Amino acid sequence: MIERTAEGLYCRAADAWVDPWRPVPRALITHAHADHARSGCGEYWAVATSEGVLRQRLGQEITLHPVSYGETVWLNQCRVSFHSAGHVLGSAQIRLEAEGEIWVVSGDYKRDDDPSCTPFEPVACDVLITEATFGMPIYRWQSGAEVARQIRDWWQGDQSRPSLLFCYAFGKAQRLLAELRAIGVDDEVLLHGAVETITRHYRNADVAMTPSRPVSDIPRNESLAGRLVLAPPSAHRSSWMRRFKRPQTAFASGWMAVRGARRRRGYERGFVLSDHADWPGLIRTVKQSGARKVYVTHGQSDVLARYLRETEGIDAEPLDTLFEGESD
Repeated sequence: MIERTAEGLYCRAADAWVDPWRPVPRALITHAHADHARSGCGEYWAVATSEGVLRQRLGQEITLHPVSYGETVWLNQCRVSFHSAGHVLGSAQIRLEAEGEIWVVSGDYKRDDDPSCTPFEPVACDVLITEATFGMPIYRWQSGAEVARQIRDWWQGDQSRPSLLFCYAFGKAQRLLAELRAIGVDDEVLLHGAVETITRHYRNADVAMTPSRPVSDIPRNESLAGRLVLAPPSAHRSSWMRRFKRPQTAFASGWMAVRGARRRRGYERGFVLSDHADWPGLIRTVKQSGARKVYVTHGQSDVLARYLRETEGIDAEPLDTLFEGESD
């Protein structure tokens, strides 16, 4: 039902591409991260809660058809529906049904509890295209609540310095704000401008988060000692950091599970928190889908495909796509 073309994964029955790599007439979008939602398409179909971020990133004038989770639309000869992926605000798995066969393109997904987005929904299918960003057995996540407690203790443990926590601006930062609120933190958190613009869309979607405001709103002569600041990795060691006196720094990412990653990236502390499924989550998702055929993409695709074949007896193989390069 889906074929790999120069523009990306194409469903002929729907005459549409899923997360196309180049401009196409009709794009079905799993979520608004830049490696999945690209500019220049004739029309976009996506979950309604992702609309604000999509228009911010792709242009206010795009032709967007917003849909709800579980809503069915007919595109040509294909029945299409979007189901929560638990990755970020408005993220979806896309279910395609035609001629008695069901395919699911997972996009990026997460199986852990996350107060900032709708939980993952298992979807049965004949063929599954799954991500494998963290497709190795070493990747096993703690709960977000436990990581939030670690961050709170690190931040509040040294009130003489600003605490700069670097994280992906879309998804990770808002999850951190929501996880902190869920464990009872109501102190105001300061945000880099890139984080602030995305966070507005989460607040518009009524996601409960700890109070926040942009760093730029704080008078230049005011001390920032004892404050927690969220910023994207691109701000690390940039001129933006000159405002902070003797800051303690940390990075929140699934990649912090790898020994030495924190030191190589130049942070004092690392917190293991991911918006992708860990190894057990990937295996569980494949099994719950009941798929007879699995294509694995985006990350450790060879490792996961081999494990599924040799250990689980599932017909699986890597699928080469351009879903690469996303930060976590």
